[in-house]
Amino acid sequence: MVSQNKIVPAPGSRKASKRVGRGNGSGHGTYSGRGCKGQKARAGNNKVRPGFEGGQLPLIKRLPKKRGFKNIFRTEYATVSVGALNSFEAGTEVTVEKLVAAGLLKNPGKPVKILADGDVDRALTVKADKFSASARAKIEAAGGSAEEVGHAAAAG
Repeated sequence: MVSQNKIVPAPGSRKASKRVGRGNGSGHGTYSGRGCKGQKARAGNNKVRPGFEGGQLPLIKRLPKKRGFKNIFRTEYATVSVGALNSFEAGTEVTVEKLVAAGLLKNPGKPVKILADGDVDRALTVKADKFSASARAKIEAAGGSAEEVGHAAAAG
């Protein structure tokens, strides 16, 4: 068993500290690794704050400020295009649950809005929280009906 006074660290695991200002023969004499004169050569806390550019107008002040605002009361809708409704049989009553089951709706927690992208060629009864005017016209032109229903998430 090795006695405690003979324990030494593994070779290479401990590194000697840099001894500066101990003569030019050491390689760290004269300026002690600080270079020539200047702010960072001085004694004491020679750090400058992040973003400080030596008195030049900093980048953060050169850029334009943020514009506008974010409406925290905005209602975000999950959207479904009219063209996607062709995956249902004619005469089907299309509800939010059926849209989720068909994979047309990613987030069932949001209220649903039907948009007029594409064309519908069959008569469907579509029940959603909101319709764009042109989407409603396309559904009714195909012989179907568009009914707005309330939604729990529509309020928030």
